[in-house]
Amino acid sequence: MSFKNTTTGNFLPYLLITFLFSACGLSSTQVANDKDEIESKINAIVDQMTLEEKVGQLALRGGSSRDKDGLSKELIQQVRNGEIGAFLNIEDTADIRTLQKAAVEESKHGIPLIFARDVIHGFKTLFPIPLGQAASWNPEVAKEGSRVAALEASAMGIRWTFAPMLDISQDSRWGRIAESPGEDPYLGQVMSAAYINGFQGDDLSDPTKMAACAKHYLGYGAAIGGRDYNTAIISNEQMYNTYLPPFKTAVENNAATFMSSFNEINGVPASGNKKILTDILRGEYQFDGFVVSDWNSITEMIPHGFAENEKEAAKLSANAGLDMEMTSEAYDKHFIELIKEGKVAESQLDFYVKNILRIKFRLGLFDQPYIPNDHPGKKMYAEENLQLAKNAAIESSVLLKNEGILPLKANKKILLTGPLADKGKEQLGTWAFDGEEEPSVTPREAMESAVFEEGLTHSRDKSNKQFNKVVAAAKKSDVIVFVGGEEAILSGEAHSRANIKLPGAQEELLQKLLKLNKPVVMVIMAGRPINITEYVDQLDAVLMMWHPGTMGGPALEEILYGKAEPSGRLPVSWPKAAGQLPYFYNHKNTGRPADPEKFVGIDDIPVGAWQSSLGNESHYLDVGYTPLYPFGYGLSYSEVKYDKYSTSMASLQENQTLTVQIRVTNIGVRETTEVVQLYIRDRFGRITRPVRQLKRFEKVTLAPKESKMIQFELAYDDFKYYDNEGVFDVEEGEIDIFVGSNSTTKNQMTIRIGKQAM
Repeated sequence: MSFKNTTTGNFLPYLLITFLFSACGLSSTQVANDKDEIESKINAIVDQMTLEEKVGQLALRGGSSRDKDGLSKELIQQVRNGEIGAFLNIEDTADIRTLQKAAVEESKHGIPLIFARDVIHGFKTLFPIPLGQAASWNPEVAKEGSRVAALEASAMGIRWTFAPMLDISQDSRWGRIAESPGEDPYLGQVMSAAYINGFQGDDLSDPTKMAACAKHYLGYGAAIGGRDYNTAIISNEQMYNTYLPPFKTAVENNAATFMSSFNEINGVPASGNKKILTDILRGEYQFDGFVVSDWNSITEMIPHGFAENEKEAAKLSANAGLDMEMTSEAYDKHFIELIKEGKVAESQLDFYVKNILRIKFRLGLFDQPYIPNDHPGKKMYAEENLQLAKNAAIESSVLLKNEGILPLKANKKILLTGPLADKGKEQLGTWAFDGEEEPSVTPREAMESAVFEEGLTHSRDKSNKQFNKVVAAAKKSDVIVFVGGEEAILSGEAHSRANIKLPGAQEELLQKLLKLNKPVVMVIMAGRPINITEYVDQLDAVLMMWHPGTMGGPALEEILYGKAEPSGRLPVSWPKAAGQLPYFYNHKNTGRPADPEKFVGIDDIPVGAWQSSLGNESHYLDVGYTPLYPFGYGLSYSEVKYDKYSTSMASLQENQTLTVQIRVTNIGVRETTEVVQLYIRDRFGRITRPVRQLKRFEKVTLAPKESKMIQFELAYDDFKYYDNEGVFDVEEGEIDIFVGSNSTTKNQMTIRIGKQAM
C-alpha cells in the first residue's frame, strides 16, 4: 500500500538532516528498513544535538498543554526549541499538524513528534474490552480489532497507542482486569502477539499502523488485594513463569515500546527497577525500542518512599533504564544537572535518545510526518469494521448456563429489562475515550419486537420506583431478558471493588422477577466476573458479554435467537465470592489438597463440635475450594464429545516433538464451535508445580455429527520452567496431559520426560 507524501516545502531543517545523511553516504528519502542505515542516521542527528535537545526527546507532554484558546505560543516555541519529543491526548488534527510542523519544519534538527493516545480496544469502532477479546480464545479477534483501531486512530494523526496491556491478573476485584488477557500466561502470550501484529502490521512505517506499547511492565496485575497502584510481591519463579511470558512474546513480535508500571515489585518501584528494565528487558530479551513511564510514575516513587525528591527520582529512573517520562518533569528539570554531577552518564542519555529516534524512524515519521491526504481510515464506522466488531462480540460472549431456554423461539413474547439494556455508552466499556454513544447499537435498538421496561436507570440505581412497571410487563411476557452488570466507569484504572456483586438494586429487581416463575435469561455486561452465586440456580440462562463494544446489541440479538452461537470461554476463573480471591486454576497442590470425598462445609460441622482440623484440607468452610465456573469454561448450543486420545510417544527427550491427538465430535443437531484445550501437569519438580498449565488450544467449528481429529505438537522446551535460581529446565519424571473443554477436564494421558527418558 502506498500513500502520497504530504510533507510540504524544501524547508531548511529537513535539508540539514538530508545533508548530514548524505555526508554519511545515505539518502533521507530512502525507506529505512536496513538497521545499519537507521543507526547511521540516528548517530548523525545525535552528534549534532545539545544536552537540552537530547533531554527534550525524553519528554512526553499531555493534552492539558492546550489551553481554552488553543495551543499556546509558548508550547509551540518549546517544540521549535526541541524541548518535547512526544505528545499524548492531542485530540484536534489541526493541533497535531501545527505541532508537527513546528517540529519538522521550524526546529533545528527537524525531528518529528510522536502523537499518542490510549486506543485500547478501538478508536471509534469499539470492540469488546480486552478481557472479552481474550474470552474469544481467537487471536484473530484481537488482531483484527487492533488493526481497525490503528486504521481509524492513525487517520487522526495518532501513531502510538498505550496498548496492549499484558498484565496477568488472578484477582477479579482489580478494576484493570478488564484490560488484561486474564489469568493465564500462555493465553496472554497468544493475545500479546495478536494485538501487536494488529497494531503494527508487517511494516510500522505504513501510515495506517501504530506503534504498540506493551504495558504495564511488570507485575501490575499482582497488586495485593486487587487494589490499584499497590504493592506486588513476586518470586523469581512467578516472575518468569507467570508475569513475564506475555512481555517476552511482545519483544519477539517487535513491540515498538514498553511502559513501566505504577507498582513496586519486591520493594522496588517498576520505574526505577534496573532488574526488570535493563537486566531482563534490554539484557535477556534484547529489546531495542524505548520504555515510557506510566503517568507521573517517576515522581510517584517519592510517595512510594523510594526516592527522597524529584531529582533523586530522575536519577533512579535514568540509571534503571527508563527512556521517556510521561507528563511529570523530573528528567526535564534534573537530567542535565545529574550528568554534570557525574550521577548519570551522558552516554545513558544518548542511549535513550537513540532508542526514541529509532522508533520514529521505524514509524516513517522522518519521511512522512503528516497524515496522508488519501489515508483510508478517515471514514469512521465503516460497515466492514462494524461487522468485525459484531462478530468479535459474539465470539467473546460466554454462555455460562442454559436450561434449554436458548436459543429463544421466534414467537415468544420477550420482556427486555435492566440498567444496561439501552445504554450505548456504558456497553463500550472502560478506556473508550473516543467511543461515541450514538453509533453504539444497544440491545433495545436491536431487539425491536421486545417489550422494554428499564426498571433501573443505571447500574448503581437503588430506586425501586419503576419495579411495578417491570413486573406488570413481565407477567404478560413469555421470557424475561435482564441485561445488568456494571457501568463502564466501575471497572478500569482506579476502580477496584471489594464486593463484586451487582451494584445498586439490580439483585432486588431480579428477585422480584424470579418469583413470577417465568424463564429469566440474565445477560451480564461488566469488566470483571460478577458474584451471582446466591441466585444462579434460579436463572434459566446466564450469558456473559463483558462490555461488548459498539455492536453489543446486534450481537446479543443474534445470540438470543440462535442466528449465531456464543463461542467464548472464560479467560479467568469465575469466583463464588470475592472472599475467594485471588483465585486461579493453575495453583499449587499444597500438602493437604482439597478432596471432594473429605470436604467438610460450614453446615456439616455439628454444633458444639470438639475443636479439630475438620476435613484436613485447603478450602473455605463456606464456599469450598472450587470456583463457580472454571477457567476455560463455556457452553454452546450443541454438545461435543471427546474420544480417541493418543500421544505419538510414551517418552520425550530433548530435540524431540510430541504429538497429541484427540477426536472431537459434534453430537448435536446444529453447527457448533468448540475450544479444544490442552493442559499439562508435571507431577514432581525441583520446585512445586501447578496442578494444571494451559499449553495449547484450538478453536474449531463442527457441522452436525461432524468429527475432527485435533492435533497438537509440544516440543521438549514446552515442559521446561524457571526455578528461583533462574534455571530453565525440566527434570525426568511423569507428565500428565489433559485435553478437553476446560481446565477441569478429566481426559488424561501420561508420558515420561527427561534427558534420559526411557
